[in-house]
Amino acid sequence: MSMRTDDDAPGTGGSDMMEWPIRDLARATGLTSRTLRHYEQIDLLRPSRVAGNGYRFYADAEVARLYRILSLRALGLPLAGIRLALDDETSLASAIESHLALLEERRDHTIHQIAVVRDTLDAVRKGRSMSIDDVFSGVDPSRYETEVRERWGDDAWERSARRRADLTDEQREADDRRSVDVNAALRAAADAGDDPSGPRFQALIADHHRWVAEQWGGRSPDRAAYTGLAEMYVTDARFAAVYGGVPSAEVIRAAIHLWSRDHLA
Repeated sequence: MSMRTDDDAPGTGGSDMMEWPIRDLARATGLTSRTLRHYEQIDLLRPSRVAGNGYRFYADAEVARLYRILSLRALGLPLAGIRLALDDETSLASAIESHLALLEERRDHTIHQIAVVRDTLDAVRKGRSMSIDDVFSGVDPSRYETEVRERWGDDAWERSARRRADLTDEQREADDRRSVDVNAALRAAADAGDDPSGPRFQALIADHHRWVAEQWGGRSPDRAAYTGLAEMYVTDARFAAVYGGVPSAEVIRAAIHLWSRDHLA
C-alpha cells in the first residue's frame, strides 16, 4: 500500500499528514470502495478527511481501526458487534496484539478444521459417498462475505449477518438443521432422477426459495437474483459439491428456472 499526501491527490491542498486515498486502501485490504463507503454510512469507519471534490482519505488512526474491523470480522463478528467493540481508541500495535491473541485462541479450532477439510477432499478424490453434513463440516460461511456483497449488495449480507447474530444457540442449531434438510432434499431429488418440472420437485424449489429468503434476513429474492443463485450452484465447484456434482446441480438449476418463470417477477 503506497503512502500519499494531500499533494498527491488531484484538487486538494497541501498537508504534512500522511494519508491513503480510498482506492489504495481498497486495493491493500481486498475490500471494495463500495464496502468502505458502506462502513462510513453505518458509522463504522469514517475517513479522516473528505476533500472538496469528494476524494476520501484515511490516516493512521483510521488504518488502525480498519485493521481491527477486519480482524474481528475474520472471527465471525457481525458489523453491529464490531462497532460496539471499537468504542475504545486503540493504536495499531495494540490492535495487532489483540488480533494475535484472538488468532492463537482459534488455533486448535483451525487445526481441527484443516483435518476435517482434508478428510472431505480425500473422500471427493476417491469418489466416496458423502452426506451433506460431511460436505458442509469444514465450511466457514464468513468467507463468502465479499462475494455476497458484490453480487447482491451490502444489504443482503448485513441482513443475513444480523439475522444469524440474533439467534440463540438452540435457534442457530435448528437453522443449521433446516439448511441441511432443504439442500439435502434437492440433492436427493436430483440424484433420484425426478422430473425438475414435476410437482414434487417444484414443491422442493418453493421451500428452497423460502429458505433463501430466511437466510437473506427476510428479503425474498426476485427472479434475477434467484436464477443467478442457481447459476452459481452449477458454475461454482463449492456449491456443486453440495448437490452431488455438476450434473445434479444442473437439474436443480433447471427446476429453479422453471419455478421462477411461474412464480417470480
